[in-house]
Amino acid sequence: MNIPLRKLYAMVMVMALVAVTAAPLVRADDAAWPGKPIRYVVPFSPGGVSDGVARLISQHLSTRLGQPVVIENKPGVSGIVGTQAVAHAPADGYMLIGGTITTHAVNPFFTRNLGYDPVKDFAPVSLVGMVSNVLVVPAASRFNSVAQIVAELKARPDSLTYGTAGSGTSQHLSGQLFQSITGTHIRQIVYKGGSQALVDLIGGQIDMVFETVAAARPMIDGARVKALAVTSRNRLASLPGVPTLAEAGVPNFEMQSWQGVFAPAGTPQPIVDRLGREIAAIVAMPEVQDKLRNMGVEPDGRGPSPFVAFQRAEIAKWGKVIKDSGIQAE
Repeated sequence: MNIPLRKLYAMVMVMALVAVTAAPLVRADDAAWPGKPIRYVVPFSPGGVSDGVARLISQHLSTRLGQPVVIENKPGVSGIVGTQAVAHAPADGYMLIGGTITTHAVNPFFTRNLGYDPVKDFAPVSLVGMVSNVLVVPAASRFNSVAQIVAELKARPDSLTYGTAGSGTSQHLSGQLFQSITGTHIRQIVYKGGSQALVDLIGGQIDMVFETVAAARPMIDGARVKALAVTSRNRLASLPGVPTLAEAGVPNFEMQSWQGVFAPAGTPQPIVDRLGREIAAIVAMPEVQDKLRNMGVEPDGRGPSPFVAFQRAEIAKWGKVIKDSGIQAE
């Protein structure tokens, strides 16, 4: 079949126009990614669970991507300082953040002028794992069970204190859920970090802390604090003799924080997907799983799409708990 040259030219031009206007699966710059070091922001101080998870993941991610993944700690105001910085960073695949239930689910319920939107300003990459807390009291405390604490608070409302690392942290949310279910009230004492709360707990300045297992474990093993219950649905392999709060008399109690990786919104989807696959592969490594569990993190590894759904469900769940407690954003 002979096609006139002019008609053939027109057909080629139409095909070229379709190719240009259609969204490409991979742009040239995406294909070349990564071509330089990647910054991984931790919006909390060094030494905590978020910092430990980030350093573990970044070590293996650097090897798999062939580029350094550099940790930057930007702590401040319940993770808001570092999270704001990443929310407004270029969406080019060279900036990541270690997000948590605090930074990417509940901060909007505590701070009106947050400076970022945890959904609109971020692209979820991977849910690394779930983090449980443990209710601990001083070794010399007169309380040896959760039931005794509830009885004390029923008899003398507001008579006990619990330490937190700030509003919206896992310690604070655990305490809020505890009060909501038991119908009690505990005075919150806010510290700049969980380690400071543990120091005062050991010294007897406060009555209890719902601390992460990783932070509390050395104190438990050293008999400096007593572990009364864990906040997870099931008992933890790392603390097999410690009951769940539900078993200890607080029905339907379940509070788990989480560790995830986010990129700025608008980061090319092929890059987000690649990062999700790489991190899932890292989390699946037996040696990484062992290290995560030693930090009190139960490995997960969900990728971008299921992580999006998970984040939205967490925002809805904790938004209701916070609103029901009467807390107003400041």
